Amino acid sequence: MAGMANSLPLPPPSPEPPDEQPADLASGIGTQLPRLKWFCWHGNVFRALQTTDDLISGLDITEPSPEQARLLKEVREFGSYIRANAERIPNYGERHRAGEAISTAFTESAVNQVISKRMVKKQQMRWTPRGAHLLLQVRTRILNDQLAGDFHRWYPGLRRTREPMPLAA
Repeated sequence: MAGMANSLPLPPPSPEPPDEQPADLASGIGTQLPRLKWFCWHGNVFRALQTTDDLISGLDITEPSPEQARLLKEVREFGSYIRANAERIPNYGERHRAGEAISTAFTESAVNQVISKRMVKKQQMRWTPRGAHLLLQVRTRILNDQLAGDFHRWYPGLRRTREPMPLAA
């Protein structure tokens, strides 16, 4: 979105001081997008949605340029994404200060490596997209220590083991 915002035409410079200049579209977006990023990074969904609504109202003009129409579409989609995932947006700033992991790159890399290996046509055994999805769900439950609880809930008579077994790589 930032790249699209930078491509919007800027109005000619104004002789008025910056505090007294009327808010134009390009400079308004230029200040709102970093704020939106900050709010999302810090898990402030309410303020992020306010900012997307402000951007949408600023971009929702009668005859937008193609760049403005594209940016408006992207901002609307991003606002919808935030609304749909509000409960799952973490406070990365807080996690960073606590020394917790804030990147999923390691996990995504491992998943991509495993999946791409099995989805290639040259392999003897191929996975369907549904099969790969189900495998990832099981693997996630294992890594989160939730699978054993699921089995004990599904099969109450299942004998529990005393010591956890080490996970395979």
